[in-house]
Amino acid sequence: MKILVIQQKRIGDVLLSSILCNSLKQAHPDATIDFMCYPNCKDVLLGNPNIDSILLLPNETRKSYPSLFKFFFEIRAKKYDVLIDVYGKLETNLITLFSGASTKISYYKWYSSLFYNHNLHRLPKETKTKYGQAIDNRLLLLQPLKLDENSINPYPKLYVDPKENEEALALFQKHNVDQNKKIIMISLLGSEKIKTYPLEYMAEIVEYVGQNNDAEILFNYFPSQIEDAQKVYNLCSEATQKKIHFDLLAGNLSSFIAIMDLCDVILGNDGGAINMAKALNKPSFTIFSPHVDKNDWATFEDGKQNISVHLNDFKPELFSELGDKEVKPNTLQLYTQFTPDFFKDQISYFLNENL
Repeated sequence: MKILVIQQKRIGDVLLSSILCNSLKQAHPDATIDFMCYPNCKDVLLGNPNIDSILLLPNETRKSYPSLFKFFFEIRAKKYDVLIDVYGKLETNLITLFSGASTKISYYKWYSSLFYNHNLHRLPKETKTKYGQAIDNRLLLLQPLKLDENSINPYPKLYVDPKENEEALALFQKHNVDQNKKIIMISLLGSEKIKTYPLEYMAEIVEYVGQNNDAEILFNYFPSQIEDAQKVYNLCSEATQKKIHFDLLAGNLSSFIAIMDLCDVILGNDGGAINMAKALNKPSFTIFSPHVDKNDWATFEDGKQNISVHLNDFKPELFSELGDKEVKPNTLQLYTQFTPDFFKDQISYFLNENL
């Protein structure tokens, strides 16, 4: 059997969708299982023994019709039996159409259902699920294959390359990180402004963590975000600044994974860094943006190792007043009402339990 799993989009999406490969390989150890994603996400799949090949669809190919159609026929030549399309957009609808797979699975959308012979309805938004809707909705895509219940593995997992581990240790040594102390990674900034907890509030969180813990602190941010990262750092006291290794940054995604593997916990904005930390079995404290559905992305919540907070937990009346479609345009205004005082005690509990 040859199986192709398609998940375009961001790092967190790709990592969560890798659970499909883990379950499929458990059920069908002799199957060939390939995974298609964008090039910037491939590092979260490296080393996964349940994935035989990673197929990349770069922007240059996507933007050129001749290259894209050549890619379609390359996929067809691989003769997949099963195709699972987690993304379900026009691009992947076309890949599915040309694939020649006999079993084609995706989520139900009225405009694309003719491309697939299994169209699964996502769980209703209000449904309380076991692992978080982002996980449970993915597991739905395995239903048509009727896998044995014992084969289902809902936990994403990352694999750290030994060479990357050595380089991360060398980086810690270079930046004088005291590994005899606990190490806290701060997911300092989101991928965009509406997914970034206000900088002055984040500085208050960093200060609170620094004052109450004899620990080393690392910041996770992109080089392009250094100005905002510097603002947070500058708002911290001198005593807290001494605990922060501001310039210790990963050079690439594999490097970040190795660095995160040496940390004890992660705390901060929802995003790929949090999902990667969970896949390394690191305790996480997540601050969700007001416009993100916490019920979807708060995966593996147990009130101890994985805890998350959302403004809706504290001020639900704000959301009932606005309505679903008005939340996103008002995210920055809503953020101003999401002060750290709401959940400082939860941070304290989280760190006491996990450090």
